[in-house]
Amino acid sequence: MSRHYLDHASTSPTRPEVVVAMTDALGAAGADPGRIHSEGLEARHAVETARGQVAGMLGARPREVVFTSGATEAITMACWGATRRSHRNHSVLSAVEHSAVRRCSERGSVTLVGVDRTGRVDPDELISAITDDTCVVHLQWGNHEVGTIHDMQPVADACRSRDVLFHVDAAQAVGHVPIDFAASGADLLSVSAHKFGGPVGTGALLVRRGLRLEPLLAGGDQERARRAGLENTPAIIGFGVACTSLADGGLEQEAAVFRRLTDRLRDGLASLEGVDLFGNPDHRLPHLVCAGIVDVEPQAVLLGLDRAGVAAHSGSACASEGLEPSPVLEAMGVDADRSLRLSVGWNTTDSDVDAALAALPGILAGLRALQRSPASSTSATSSGR
Repeated sequence: MSRHYLDHASTSPTRPEVVVAMTDALGAAGADPGRIHSEGLEARHAVETARGQVAGMLGARPREVVFTSGATEAITMACWGATRRSHRNHSVLSAVEHSAVRRCSERGSVTLVGVDRTGRVDPDELISAITDDTCVVHLQWGNHEVGTIHDMQPVADACRSRDVLFHVDAAQAVGHVPIDFAASGADLLSVSAHKFGGPVGTGALLVRRGLRLEPLLAGGDQERARRAGLENTPAIIGFGVACTSLADGGLEQEAAVFRRLTDRLRDGLASLEGVDLFGNPDHRLPHLVCAGIVDVEPQAVLLGLDRAGVAAHSGSACASEGLEPSPVLEAMGVDADRSLRLSVGWNTTDSDVDAALAALPGILAGLRALQRSPASSTSATSSGR
């Protein structure tokens, strides 16, 4: 049976050109980019070339790019650096931020700002939560569960006028929508390579020119003394190649395909009984769709899809790493326990979408019939549920 991967929002398979570049890099001398011998200088050239490629895709200066192990480390660097910079410990963030932002911020004082039923935050409410003790405001570019995109410019302007840092988590947006760091007004922007076909284990924190932050990782002068540790040269090279794959209109071309595919998914899901689409229909990332499924547990739907050859995910954390309902969906005021997230990427085809849309009606009908069966009712009663 052929497989159909519709979980690119979790991680996207590595692009072939990235694999080739990394394989070549792994077969090279593997020298320390900080050394002045020929091998070291060759490695340094490769790292700096990749830095320029990443900066080019993100509308940043190369010196603003600090390579990390991924978005989680970049987010932690932003939280740590903001707190240490001002000796203030209050953070403002939307209630739909990724857990990496929420949990790191919770080490200090936090104000969570609510969102509407589409997952969009009101910029004025976010701004009004800023106090004299605020060191940083966090706002994601696009949501990782429902795809909603936020209006960031008013927040950036307000933060700049009050000497409060503005951090944008762009991990889910990078490689899917155009990102211009300079124009965004953000002071800090975190990204990850594996979300759009780059290698796992690498990402970056973009730091606005002139901003000095205390490093999270100390011990060496790598990354201009902003992040200690030997650079992961092969992964950094792969990150750069993934960015160049989207140059010269490539990003816009892929995004148009993604939107066409997810429009098909949205139409198909909306036609099913007991299924509600989540997220903002107008302000959304092009590559993911999230829907609520009435009275059906997400694990059963995911297992049914997997048996049909379709890999998907639930927007609810209870279907994966955690046991709690999705904080994102809770903040939106929708069912936080039963959802389905389908996401496309660089190698998704119409046949992948066809497979999901063909399988879902039978899966849902079968699960609902099972819930209505006398045997199911007897089992539930005898087990005390």
